Amino acid sequence: MTRQADRLPFFVYGTLRPGEPNHDAFLRGSVTTEEPARLAGAVLYEGPGYPYLVEEPEGGPVRGELITARPSAYERLLADLDVLEEYAPGDPRNLYERVVREVALLDGATARAWVYVAAPGVAARLRASGTAIGGGDWASSRPRR
Repeated sequence: MTRQADRLPFFVYGTLRPGEPNHDAFLRGSVTTEEPARLAGAVLYEGPGYPYLVEEPEGGPVRGELITARPSAYERLLADLDVLEEYAPGDPRNLYERVVREVALLDGATARAWVYVAAPGVAARLRASGTAIGGGDWASSRPRR
């Protein structure tokens, strides 16, 4: 069980954003707030139908939403998002790592949040030969359905 102090909100920047395919499937009825937010020091890269976030000190900001889970839904949501993002603590086959980062809200406030970032091997491949998404906004970088 997650300690109360570790029940951080989630910064989402891809298919979990409002209007994207995984938003309703994973977040509907499980969140109390969704607020626009930005993450500095990162670059988005194109993936197979979803983006990867790669940490780069000079990158960013990446645009997304800060999602706060309902307390009663937190454990299930955390587990479901770990599966969706193909993350398991310590697994070298991870596509993503779940890390704590500071994100900025539009009113200037900041918040600590869970962020799924590209795992080291994935990040190295993307830096070497990936396609960066200009402007740090995956949703606006592609044609709408």
